[in-house]
Amino acid sequence: MCLIAWNWQPDSDTPLVLLANRDEFYGRPAQALHWWDNGQVLAGRDLQAGGTWLGVGRSGRVAALTNYRLPLNNPGQRPSRGALVTDFLQGKWDAASYLNLLLQRADDYNPFNLLVCDGERLMGLESRNKQLISMATGLGAVSNADFDTPWPKLTRLKAGLQAQLQTGRTQVSDLLPLLRDKMLAADTELPQTGVSLEWERMLSATFVTSEHYGTRACSVITIQRKKVSFFEESHGERGMLGAAQQYFTI
Repeated sequence: MCLIAWNWQPDSDTPLVLLANRDEFYGRPAQALHWWDNGQVLAGRDLQAGGTWLGVGRSGRVAALTNYRLPLNNPGQRPSRGALVTDFLQGKWDAASYLNLLLQRADDYNPFNLLVCDGERLMGLESRNKQLISMATGLGAVSNADFDTPWPKLTRLKAGLQAQLQTGRTQVSDLLPLLRDKMLAADTELPQTGVSLEWERMLSATFVTSEHYGTRACSVITIQRKKVSFFEESHGERGMLGAAQQYFTI
């Protein structure tokens, strides 16, 4: 995942609405949204390392991951960060317990941000800072920097989500256009993360496109008290590949 925004309302009938885009090289193989063989995880799947970037558990647990954009001189052979999502979805830890356990071995992985929801709390872990965050009620977002770092695409997606919430337009058809936004930020607004200016420009869009790299999945998740909706649109280098939507009761 490279961009996630959410509305967290734990005392409402719809505790969580979450939007996310996954950016990746087109050549990295992946499966689209599906129930995994154990019947406990609903997610797309990275076929190179076996994990996922975003998923929902049968009990309504949610986990999502972004990498931290920090060019590494020697990334080394480290475990796949996608397993951090599936471990939470298939486990029985509450959010705080899981993230506290993970905190002790966060340095085993390349830098990441992990967002988890156990139904009672929405929490995040910034591995680079070794910081746990209990998310406040309301809007939040994360991209490839610390939580709520105001990169242009992050602020645009949050503002778009807020506008839709204010008008009560929160169906997939209302929210999906926010994730398809290809507007680039002005050069004066770009972060400096150690990649080239050309890449900073390209990555500044909510929906990323280039010859070899881009947005591979657009996802909308709605968690209600008794029902979950998970929509995913898959993309490749030649455009949209398909879409799937799953509903299930908790």
